[in-house]
Amino acid sequence: MKEKKKQLKKDGKSTVVEEDDPEMFRQAVYKQTMKLFAELEIKRKEREAKDMHERKRQREEEIEAHEKAKRDREWQKNFEETRDGRVDSWRTFQAKGKKKEKNRSFLKPPKVKMEQR
Repeated sequence: MKEKKKQLKKDGKSTVVEEDDPEMFRQAVYKQTMKLFAELEIKRKEREAKDMHERKRQREEEIEAHEKAKRDREWQKNFEETRDGRVDSWRTFQAKGKKKEKNRSFLKPPKVKMEQR
């Protein structure tokens, strides 16, 4: 009310404000309080939605981390179980490779001949 009166006085108009009437003042106060309560309710709902979204995101991250750890354990288990097969396969490969090296004489370089003039 003081600000309105000050602005009216500054503009050079009458300083009579609607809120001078007790009924009008009560209505203005009621409107202002309802407006404040509505703003507080909107902010509360936004805050709750934000918190809910954050909790959901954290839960999804926890589930993803748990699944990743489970996949890693399963992979490690399979890796350990198949170790003997891989080692045996490598040993047989090496054993066969040594025998084949001795028999690889089909690519001999040509003999060097003396040049005749």
